[in-house]
Amino acid sequence: MTSDVAFPDRFTEIDELTRPDHYRLTDDDRCYFLGEYTAGKGYSYSQTNQLILNFKKSLDRQDKPEWQYKQSALLQAAASFRRALGEDPTAHVFVPMPPSKARDNPLHDDRVKRMLLAIWPGQSADIRELIVQSESADAAHERRVRPTPEELQAAYRIDKSLATPEPRMVAIVDDLLTTGAHFRAASSVLAAHFPAVQIIGLFLARRVPDAESLH
Repeated sequence: MTSDVAFPDRFTEIDELTRPDHYRLTDDDRCYFLGEYTAGKGYSYSQTNQLILNFKKSLDRQDKPEWQYKQSALLQAAASFRRALGEDPTAHVFVPMPPSKARDNPLHDDRVKRMLLAIWPGQSADIRELIVQSESADAAHERRVRPTPEELQAAYRIDKSLATPEPRMVAIVDDLLTTGAHFRAASSVLAAHFPAVQIIGLFLARRVPDAESLH
């Protein structure tokens, strides 16, 4: 069944009812999302599915007519974040989740960083790629077994050139919350380097199971 619900522009917090869908999160993790992406469904199922699937288009599609939809999704995501966060970007240091491919890989996709830069163009938002993926890996959704937080954390490092001034509050930003493993890994790396920092997660969407497949 197709959902016609528009993409939200208010954040919802992960709570005791939704946390089991993201079993790598702990009770202390504070994560917020805008839309709900339904696993196993395509573009036409919902506006959130369409946004996420377009947003995640691989860089090897750049020469295809469909590439325009990735660019449109990036701008739509930025506009939704701006409505949800407001006009003042000074409360947090925004840290994009590092993509699965390292910076020297031709498929390195800094879409989350570009989305963040488009939220408050010309304003003084503190956006830092503090967490770096040190070696390329297959995307989590392409693996037969999803990585654990510990496996992901082993490939992360802090870019110390961006570590000052020390942040007081950090928002780790990603497109899709699935198991929560990436957030756990990223927040652990940041907390080890900045013990006093307050960390939250902000996501375009959270993955929900297909209700029809549960019956």
